[in-house]
Amino acid sequence: MDKKNALRAGALAAGTTLMMLLMSSPALALTRDDGDDPGTGLSVFETLGLYVVAPLALFAIITGLVMVLDRSTDREPKSKTGKAQASRA
Repeated sequence: MDKKNALRAGALAAGTTLMMLLMSSPALALTRDDGDDPGTGLSVFETLGLYVVAPLALFAIITGLVMVLDRSTDREPKSKTGKAQASRA
């Protein structure tokens, strides 16, 4: 029964993908629409800065803020048995 459902899901995904490819017509991208003003393109450095460096910098800033502002003082995991606590005392 699982193979049948997997086959059905695969066929549905393939059919959906095929229909999306057929519906999108890249030939129409060559013609301009009324009021279309695309502007200048980005350089390689601007593209890398916008899509690589900026997300990595935001991730680093958020990670740093979380680490700095974390107020918990208990850094060691608690043991489930009382033996570790008895050996410390």
